[in-house]
Amino acid sequence: MSPTRRRSEYFSPVDAISLHSDEPTNLTMITGVMTFDGALDVDRLKATLESRLLARYGRFRQRVQEPRLLGLPRWVDDPTFDIEAHVHRIGLPGPGDQAALQALVSDLMSTQLDYSKPLWQVHVVEGGAGGGALIVRLHHCIADGLALVQVLLSLTDTEPDAPLPEPAEQLPADESPAGLWEPVAAGYRMLRGTLRGVRKVMHEGRETLGDRQRLVDTSLLATASALSLGKLLLTPQDRETIFRGPCGVAKRAVWSVPVPLEDIKAIGRVVDGTVNDVLVTAVAGALRRYLEDRGQPTDGLDIRMMVPVNLRGPDQLDRLGNRFGLILLPLPVGVRDPYRRLLVLKRRMDDIKDSPEALVTFGVINAIGLTPTQVAKQLGLILAGKTTGIITNVPGPREQLYLAGAPLQGFMFWVPTPAGLGLGISILSYRGEVTVGVSTDAGLVPDPEAIIAAFHAELEEMREWTADQEAGLGDQESSDL
Repeated sequence: MSPTRRRSEYFSPVDAISLHSDEPTNLTMITGVMTFDGALDVDRLKATLESRLLARYGRFRQRVQEPRLLGLPRWVDDPTFDIEAHVHRIGLPGPGDQAALQALVSDLMSTQLDYSKPLWQVHVVEGGAGGGALIVRLHHCIADGLALVQVLLSLTDTEPDAPLPEPAEQLPADESPAGLWEPVAAGYRMLRGTLRGVRKVMHEGRETLGDRQRLVDTSLLATASALSLGKLLLTPQDRETIFRGPCGVAKRAVWSVPVPLEDIKAIGRVVDGTVNDVLVTAVAGALRRYLEDRGQPTDGLDIRMMVPVNLRGPDQLDRLGNRFGLILLPLPVGVRDPYRRLLVLKRRMDDIKDSPEALVTFGVINAIGLTPTQVAKQLGLILAGKTTGIITNVPGPREQLYLAGAPLQGFMFWVPTPAGLGLGISILSYRGEVTVGVSTDAGLVPDPEAIIAAFHAELEEMREWTADQEAGLGDQESSDL
């Protein structure tokens, strides 16, 4: 692969929001964990990073430079870059089980990256009873969650004995200085480009967000966009629960036992629901169980969650930067019956798919990114206050993968929660299984493993109901014959 010439590059407005939203209590950092059957070869891992990460994505050799007066930050080469400062070996404390690994992930999730260097780190975890692990930390200003997953997957092979990648030659960066007013001009160009980009996304991104036949007509699309903007601006603060409150520095990260994807599909077929419908329904039920176990009323309760929506084309999934919109999804936590809850959630999801809400929020976020930093933070807090947390769902590969020759057993990642929010839910599939991860603020929810246990309990109840329905259907079909 031919190396590309790297140069100084200004942030996009959305990337700038991610950079300036970083707070000790809500780090704008994506954290991922990959587990392996066996130990990782650290030297081979470094060679893989050199060839497939650093050679392809020059940004991982660059650090942040803030403007002298005004304008947007930019990426500049780090003249002292050393991969040894970004790849660390760390021992897993005893007993070396999943709980110990979760505690280690939680500690690193709570630790800020070094702004004097490129904003990423990987930690090779050694000493686990079940094999090795890799913890990845990437600042959100580099890329969004979907891009991160694609970057991580680009490091892997489909065969364990794939040849060791050879490092590619690096070309020097273009270090021509910017003029005093260049940041201002760049901001104007980005604003103009954002407006063009939103129009282009609204024209080309319909297939990404679902069926847009009812919105083909330009006037209908404009009307729907205005309604979506009004909904976003007029949505009140979310209901107060124990999931909301002042956040602290310490975070907690846990993940579920992998669940066969076919089990989820079987549940969804009963009501013509998607895998995502079923999983989010189970998550809503888990939150209800958690609240009720702690004496919180749930009757009629909706908990509103941010849901990132990919706005990239199929050929842009591995590009760095942030290219996503947001929808505000009210989870019907107060609906006790899981299948009634599934129907309610499915209806809400279907309604959102037929609206340009994600496209509208993309434009709003870009506009916020062009405001002064303190103004952007306040506007971000207002937007975050309309929700309780964030929930993501990223489909992973179906086949077995290997990293530096080690079989990849499973992986999970968490996107950051905006300032003032302490609940993050991640859903990720791999090799025909799906895993759910929960990240929480330790002061608000010190025991997220209880949410995971409640999630499994919800799924089991839904499995039993599905089996009863299928058995009843089978008996009816037999009698008809």
